[in-house]
Amino acid sequence: MKEDIDKDVGSLPRRYQAYLLRLWRVQQGPGFVWRVSLESPHTGERQSFVSLDALFAFLREKAESAERDSATAPRNDDATALT
Repeated sequence: MKEDIDKDVGSLPRRYQAYLLRLWRVQQGPGFVWRVSLESPHTGERQSFVSLDALFAFLREKAESAERDSATAPRNDDATALT
């Protein structure tokens, strides 16, 4: 069942994105800063970020890229996309 969903989701042109998010704090000077990694459960690809701002910029670009792609891609009925 999960394999069917993964296969169907993988065929959707960037309409669905999932990530495993890891956050941790490291000491930098007198304070702490966040470090972040995202891992795709579909591909295993991992992205690392040195700040929350860098993470947000990455996610913003992914979302904007998906919007651009969906504007030029043929439309499918959302109700049947995963059936």
